[in-house]
Amino acid sequence: MTLIALGVPTVRRPETDPGNHGPAPETGPLVDTFGRVATDLRVSLTDRCNLRCTYCMPAEGLDWLPSEHLLQPDELARLLRIAVTRLGITSVRFTGGEPLLARHLEEVVAAAAALEPRPEISLTTNGLGLDRRAAALAKAGLDRVNVSLDTVDRDHFAAITRRDRLDDVLAGLAAAKEAGFDPVKVNAVLDPATGRADVVELLRFCLEHGYQLRVIEQMPLDAGHQWRRGAVLSADDVLAALRPHFRLRPDPAPRGSAPAELWLVDEGPGTPVGKVGVIASVSHPFCSTCDRVRLTADGQIRNCLFAKQETDVRDLLRSGADDDAIEAAWRTAMWTKAAGHGINDPDFIQPDRPMSAIGG
Repeated sequence: MTLIALGVPTVRRPETDPGNHGPAPETGPLVDTFGRVATDLRVSLTDRCNLRCTYCMPAEGLDWLPSEHLLQPDELARLLRIAVTRLGITSVRFTGGEPLLARHLEEVVAAAAALEPRPEISLTTNGLGLDRRAAALAKAGLDRVNVSLDTVDRDHFAAITRRDRLDDVLAGLAAAKEAGFDPVKVNAVLDPATGRADVVELLRFCLEHGYQLRVIEQMPLDAGHQWRRGAVLSADDVLAALRPHFRLRPDPAPRGSAPAELWLVDEGPGTPVGKVGVIASVSHPFCSTCDRVRLTADGQIRNCLFAKQETDVRDLLRSGADDDAIEAAWRTAMWTKAAGHGINDPDFIQPDRPMSAIGG
């Protein structure tokens, strides 16, 4: 069986690599032993969430991290400075849980925006409360917003999220557009039972309002470890559901390290034209071009969503370590990144942490 069949992309170490990889480089870009460079930092601000999406957590919720375990604003600001000025991070995305539940969100956005060189700053949110904070976030320096929305059907939304809050999400999207964020992206994880119909109406909604839809394959990151490959919709399923209703053309622009494969889309003469992206993390892995590294809300560096190990920088911070020590630990964490997530490997083991505790 080939590595590609196991879900491991074709990733080769540089030809100059003698096979004994040695320690991580002390300077330069944030690299791994395969030559991939991490420039995109995902920062989780909290593991708490005010929805209970069926593919993420149980109805009763989870045991949240104790508040004293969470990184504080000054600690986040210091780590962001190290990431940008020492490690070459050029893009910072704040996530959760639900990041709007973090009262210090605007403060850490402003801290990131004050850095030189200034990174691109974005937010992934479920949209609840975004209508009240979009303008303040834009003023703080936020550049872009992704709002999670799996359906525009009210009953389906309530069944998926276990909350009747669709109007609040729609209000958040409208406020994001009003605040000047462009593009406003909609992230959708489709329900296996209703998703084929939901995605058609979602795309129509996004085209009508000028949002960009991104459909994300459901990944094995649920708290209950109930994910089963045959029970979720693949990227091919999504495209098959859309094609009877829309004309789809591959976006000719280079994809680079972007996780989404983009399609140009329209409904025919006189109808809105836009784009739709499909993120096929499971069926068509893109690990070979991955440029991401993650910082959890409790201060752990993860070099992959599916990493088996973490590096604790919170304890380094709180024990008085200097910037050199934190930088070295971060570089070592990234240096050991695996070739791929291995979801399709028969020996794959789902991470202990669910998505809400890792950060998207």
